[in-house]
Amino acid sequence: MKIDFKNVPKHYASRPHEKMKEVLMDPEGVGPAIHYYMIRGGTEQKNVTVWEPGTVSGEYIKTYGHYHVGKLSETYWIVFGQGVALLQKLAEDENGKMISDVAEEFKAIPVNAGQKVFMPEKFGHLLVNTGETYFVTLDDSPVDFEDRDPSSFPGHADYTPVQKMRGFAYYVVNHKGKPALKKNPLYKSIQKEDLGGLEVIE
Repeated sequence: MKIDFKNVPKHYASRPHEKMKEVLMDPEGVGPAIHYYMIRGGTEQKNVTVWEPGTVSGEYIKTYGHYHVGKLSETYWIVFGQGVALLQKLAEDENGKMISDVAEEFKAIPVNAGQKVFMPEKFGHLLVNTGETYFVTLDDSPVDFEDRDPSSFPGHADYTPVQKMRGFAYYVVNHKGKPALKKNPLYKSIQKEDLGGLEVIE
């Protein structure tokens, strides 16, 4: 076996609370110093993500969320814990540009260890840890280690629309000890939605 170790320093990244403030329901809420940890495998290995448990002002710990650049799908395998996957596709204008405040389709999918979730092209996605332990996934998103910041912000992912809207169309929150959804008021409309059986609260 021949292993090239030159990219090892580029494998690890974490998402600190300060960065996550951009997409939280309550940016002033108190949260962990690090929300989640990533080990990027590149094109030859899977990527690993580990979430801390807990909430920030009632919102469960989540990934930042992104859309893929170009025609790229992705699969997530749930290794440990329980959570909710959020997928959304934004409406597009006549030039094919995404309209950031109009969700053409939104899906919430509760997930447990042993399951997998497919993220079709054009669907932005994030995952939420709704359990009391770490939440761990593998995914097959490609990483080009020639990117400027391949582990933390890989070149195939666009985070800007999520940052602009301070998250997805719904936040996943703790309501009476169970996950529920709370609408993000910055979105003008959600044209089609599948809430995965989760209650919507005000």
